[in-house]
Amino acid sequence: MFVHHVFFWMKEDLTNADLKKFEKSVGTLSFIEAVNRAEVGKPATTNRPIIERSYSYSLLLMFDSLAAHDKYQVDPVHLKFVADCSNMWTKVLIYDSESFS
Repeated sequence: MFVHHVFFWMKEDLTNADLKKFEKSVGTLSFIEAVNRAEVGKPATTNRPIIERSYSYSLLLMFDSLAAHDKYQVDPVHLKFVADCSNMWTKVLIYDSESFS
């Protein structure tokens, strides 16, 4: 299993319409054939010193393999999401991991 976890810090001056556009667009990524599972969320209400909560949205994608992830990266739906929404965030942080068990 290959896990691709993306954290977005959105620009502060975005309108509700902008955020709805982002939410709709990021949701389209789950329909890409290479994606095994997709979850989009906002920071949970948990609040302990060790928990990072400064991001605006997280996107968790799971793939059967690195090859499936690589296919996702060049999929037209993913490229459209980046083209349409990359002007909305100030920072993106990605954590990729592969299962070893």
